[in-house]
Amino acid sequence: MSNRISKSVALAVVLLAVASLMLSACQAAGPKDLLSTIKARGVMRVSSDPNYKPQSFLNDKGELDGFDIDVSKEVAKRLGVKVEFVTPDWDTIVAANWGGRWDVSIGSMTITPDRKKVLFFSSPYYYTPAQFAAPKDSPLNSVDDLVGKTVCVGSGTTYDDYLNGKLVLEGEKIIKQVQGVKMTTFSTDSECIQAFQAGRKDFDAVLTAQPTIEDAVKSGVQLKKIGTPVYYEDLAAAMDQKVPNSDSFVQAVSKAIDDMHKDGTLTNLSMKWYGVDLTKKQ
Repeated sequence: MSNRISKSVALAVVLLAVASLMLSACQAAGPKDLLSTIKARGVMRVSSDPNYKPQSFLNDKGELDGFDIDVSKEVAKRLGVKVEFVTPDWDTIVAANWGGRWDVSIGSMTITPDRKKVLFFSSPYYYTPAQFAAPKDSPLNSVDDLVGKTVCVGSGTTYDDYLNGKLVLEGEKIIKQVQGVKMTTFSTDSECIQAFQAGRKDFDAVLTAQPTIEDAVKSGVQLKKIGTPVYYEDLAAAMDQKVPNSDSFVQAVSKAIDDMHKDGTLTNLSMKWYGVDLTKKQ
């Protein structure tokens, strides 16, 4: 009798162990959350633009540098991982559906209702004015002078949407809507400025972030601002909504940015790259 009991107990123990192993295997095979995946990998992959100075650009050493690059490195540091950069086209970034090729965009992306349909956004990490500019010898002096003229913008940007009259901002308002202008596009708005510098005459003005214009002027590009900013942008990190189990990663990035606001890190980085604090809403 005692042998039967012992055998029954032993069988129960074996079955329990097998069930426990099967449960562990199922849990291991189940989808991890994105934050855990990134931490296990030890690297946060960030999409950035290599031609958007001073936000992000290739320095003399051929390395990515700039405000967005420094912000990315600091966020990664606070998450306890290293950072790796990839440089897809802006159209691809804002369209989402990244297919896991990178984890986050820390590339001065404006929060808009349309983008929020496919992307998760962190807290804004800084704010910039959208500004028209033209060659220094241009007869254009005010935004109203742009009627009938051709303006260059980056494809897929808020500047593109603005000129098409379909820009809706999150937490901001359009200060002045310019109408009656023609438009030409490049991959990025920085290429518009570079085309001016190369002597292109097939467009009359560019619309981009004010710091981009100011940096170009400092670099010797003969540009002048046209009028005052037409709107302000709330800029944040963005993450693909199609990546499963990404809530904890979105929260972690937002917390890192919030902490960087509180401890002055973002202010210091803004002063370093822009000479002014753009991290506080106007």
